[in-house]
Amino acid sequence: MERLLQARHLGHAFDYPLFNNVSLDLFPQESIAVLGVSGSGKSTLLHILSTLLPPQKGSVELFGQDIYALSEEERLKIRRHKVGIVFQSHYLFKGFSAQENIEVAALLAKTSIDTQLLEAFGIEHVRHKRVTQLSGGEQQRVSIARVMTKRPKIIFADEPTGNLDRETAHEVMGKIFEYIERERGGLLLVTHDEKLAGKCSKRFLLEGRRLKPL
Repeated sequence: MERLLQARHLGHAFDYPLFNNVSLDLFPQESIAVLGVSGSGKSTLLHILSTLLPPQKGSVELFGQDIYALSEEERLKIRRHKVGIVFQSHYLFKGFSAQENIEVAALLAKTSIDTQLLEAFGIEHVRHKRVTQLSGGEQQRVSIARVMTKRPKIIFADEPTGNLDRETAHEVMGKIFEYIERERGGLLLVTHDEKLAGKCSKRFLLEGRRLKPL
């Protein structure tokens, strides 16, 4: 079966070892949740899997290519066209409106903005406001809409609902799950929210430097 992601024997450390011998596969229409306490290395693992950080040990293949054997320019193309990354921080352009932030993503990925998505995320009515005029929850929804506007094959999400109330979080994640099902994409989610993790097709716990299936 076609794999979207294949990671083998990953290991990484900063001031202390985070994890070792971590292997993972992600297939089309599959969602994976990685749980773990703060400092266990969840975000670092997501950065490694999503082209942002070369691992100290092991390999990562996205769409059949060893991404860290590629040039930075080739990795950038994958990041721009095939991968969507939702961070805990929004990383929106502060001088721009919500609409302009999303337009930038559409322009770079050569896609169009889905107005139904903006309505579903409850941000259609604030799209002409500057980012600095939006609430934290609105900024987070704009950030996720910007990622989904790229129509990525894999969405990597680091605590994507941290700034959202429970009802909005449920609606936003519902759209993401619908998207990966419809587009035969994949989701890798890092979260503390066990209820949200429970909606994923696979769950893992990063603990004791190992990735353990739940």
